[in-house]
Amino acid sequence: MTRMLTSHLNESTLLFAEELPGWRDAIELVSTPLLEQGRISRDYVDAMLESIAAGGTYIDLGYGIALAHARPERGVIETGMSALWVRPEVLLNDEEAHPISLFVCLAAADSTSHLATMAALGELLSDDAARDSLLAATTTADALAVLTAGENR
Repeated sequence: MTRMLTSHLNESTLLFAEELPGWRDAIELVSTPLLEQGRISRDYVDAMLESIAAGGTYIDLGYGIALAHARPERGVIETGMSALWVRPEVLLNDEEAHPISLFVCLAAADSTSHLATMAALGELLSDDAARDSLLAATTTADALAVLTAGENR
C-alpha cells in the first residue's frame, strides 16, 4: 500500500486532547490543522457542526471512531485529513449511544480525490488489532507507528 494515510495523517495533523467539554469542541480542534494549512475554510467547520447538530450521528463508524466531513462546496480548498484522540470520550451530538474517542476529519476537494485514502483507512480500521492499537495511541509516535505499519502490509 502506498503512503496514502501518512501523506495526510502526520505530525502536523495528529492531535491529542484530554477533558474536552463536548463534541463541538472536538470538531473545532480536529479542524484546526486543516484550517491552519489552508485546506479548508471556516465555512467547512460550520457545515460539519451543523450537520452533526441536525442528527448527523451517521459519522459514527463504530468502535468509538467518527469521520467528520461535509460537502466539498462548503469550503474545501484542498484535500486533507486530520485526527484527534480525546480522553475521556465525548458523546457525539450529546447522545449516549455515540461515545467517540477518535475523531477523523476528512476534507475532500472532489468526489474522487479521497477514495484511495478512504480505502486505506477502511482497510486499517477493519483490522481488529490495528484498530485497537490506533485507538490506544496516546502520542503522535504511537499513532504514526500504527499508520505506517498499516501501509507496509
